[in-house]
Parts: sequence; C-alpha cells; structure tokens
Amino acid sequence: MADGHGHGHGHGAGRCGCCGANGGERGEAWGLHLKIDRGRLQCLNERREGSGARVFRAWEERGDREQFVESDEDAELLFNVPFTGSVKLKAVIVMGEDDGSHPSELRLFKNIPQMSFDDAAREPEQTFNLNPDPVGELEYPTKIARFSNVHDLSMYFPKNFGAETTKIFYIGLKGEWTEGHRHQVTICNYEALPNPGDHQLQPVTPHSRCVS
Repeated sequence: MADGHGHGHGHGAGRCGCCGANGGERGEAWGLHLKIDRGRLQCLNERREGSGARVFRAWEERGDREQFVESDEDAELLFNVPFTGSVKLKAVIVMGEDDGSHPSELRLFKNIPQMSFDDAAREPEQTFNLNPDPVGELEYPTKIARFSNVHDLSMYFPKNFGAETTKIFYIGLKGEWTEGHRHQVTICNYEALPNPGDHQLQPVTPHSRCVS
C-alpha cells in the first residue's frame, strides 16, 4: 500500500460532513484554490484547453459535473500548480467518475516549475494509491514535513482503472498559505566625487539616491 492511504471523513458511518456547520468549516479548510497563480497554472495532455484549471475550485462546488478535465492521447495527466505564496500542503482530494476513467495513482512533486512528463520519471515526494471517489470525500494526507514550503506543486496521474482516458472533476488542496517573501532590490546611484587633481574644482560631497 502506498503511503498516505486515503480515508473518508465519516465515510464508515455514511456521513461526509458536507452539511451544516461542519460542512462550512470543511469547505474553508480546502481553500488553497484561492491561492493558485491561475495565470501560470498548466495541465499537460488535457483534451480541452483550459479545462484542467477548472477542477481547482471551492469544495462546495465539487459536485458540478459539467466542470471536468479529460486526458487526450492516453491516460496520463500532469498539473503544474504555482501558488502566490508559500504553502504547507496537508491533504488532497481527487474526485472522478465511478468507472475506469478515475485515476488510480497520484504522484506529488514540489518546487519544479513547469515540470514535464520526462521530469515525472524522477522520485516523487509522495505517491498515493487512489480509490474511486465520485463524490469527493476521500482525503489523502501528505507527509507535511515534505510539503512545508511549497511554491510549485506538480500532480502527476500516470494511470487509471482501465479506461483509455482519465477524467477528473475536482481536485481539493488543504493546507496553510503564507505570503511569499519578495526580494527587494536596492539600487543606489552615487554621484562621483571629482578628483581635484584632474579638475580644478572644489570637492563635492557625494549624494546617494536609493530606490527600494
């Protein structure tokens, strides 16, 4: 069994915690979709351009069956998810159809901007064996120590349960977000001090103008 085996939220008792106050609290916990840099998000091998970005949405909207991504030439899908700051990723949800098109494995990589399928041959930070989840209630906890400073998350789905293509309706990301540290560059322009030996002028006190 791969590490990070998924477990349902109240799954054994038939309750997913999606109603009432508990549902509201759970929805807030899965709010990292709001911290994605949408302009740089990539989904490789998507059949319809831009469809991969739509699976990252509010937990309460996961039941929208018109919003999904389907792979194109084979069963593989690769998401490159850049964040607007630093993320501590705690868990993921992967929701698909209850059939062969549901992804059966997920490999997570961190901080590899614009990762390609060739890059996916390297060792992932964590691998999950997925179970079919048509309602979006199975949570797969991450090894938080490995995902405590993530600015780029790559999610590679190499295979499914036997269909020619893979279909995903919703991907949930749970964790904490902190604003990234912007490196401010200080540019200082100094007026040169003339050499009295070269120029018969009075010494001039240098002035500096610094722009942060």
